[in-house]
Amino acid sequence: MTKPFNVPALAHPVVDTHCHMDVSFDDEHILPDVGEALANAAKVGVTKVIQVGCDVTSSQWAADTAAKWPEVFATVALHPNAAAHDPDLTNSLIEIDLLAALPQVRGIGETGLDYYRTEKNQAEAQHISFRAHIDMAIKHNKPVIIHDRDAHEDVIETLLTYGAPETVVFHCYSGDAAMAKVCAEQGWYLSFAGTVTFKNAKNLHEAVKVVPDNLLLVETDSPFLTPTPYRGSPNTSAHVALTVREICALRGQSEEDICKLVFSNAARVFGPF
Repeated sequence: MTKPFNVPALAHPVVDTHCHMDVSFDDEHILPDVGEALANAAKVGVTKVIQVGCDVTSSQWAADTAAKWPEVFATVALHPNAAAHDPDLTNSLIEIDLLAALPQVRGIGETGLDYYRTEKNQAEAQHISFRAHIDMAIKHNKPVIIHDRDAHEDVIETLLTYGAPETVVFHCYSGDAAMAKVCAEQGWYLSFAGTVTFKNAKNLHEAVKVVPDNLLLVETDSPFLTPTPYRGSPNTSAHVALTVREICALRGQSEEDICKLVFSNAARVFGPF
């Protein structure tokens, strides 16, 4: 039985910097009631959300939804796994580039590398797509949002050698404290999701402590990665409150201070709101 969600509002508004409102937790592909989702998020102080695209269809949906709802902003991209299986990668990248020019689209992503389910013959398509998204971010002067799963070294090497755009965000940061320091040295933002609330996520507990105030972001990656104690149920932007409070505990900072800094950081990356 799903626990009722009854969480006090945060001390200051925050932004869910990465969500997928168009994705169904149970794969039924039922589009959400966006108004209801935003209202529930607002009740706990989540006043803005970044809706993230993973292929041409979801990127178009993100852009359309952001155009309709003032609380929503979009990013557009081919997810690494989408790129790996795209039979017409070149034209898909052209379509993403056209969407990237829209004013409600505030970032390019999620893109990057994912070796968790990647066959050797699919890795090259991911690298081609990743570099193309970096080019788009530079062309449109928008941040690039990184998906990095089991590919830490190659993601960082690509950003350093190919050339990173001015603003880089590691979505759902999954590295350790040492990697966090490398990212911080480059001025790259690290965004933490509900995984930081998991008891066995010691690498994240240590990593979040070393991130400079000005490079810290928070997200849900909803409907996935639901924070404790609601693991196993669909994640929503409202659950960001739980992640924020865990970050406060780990960093030894007040809720108001953390909320204000993650909001200002999100505004610097994706704003103006």
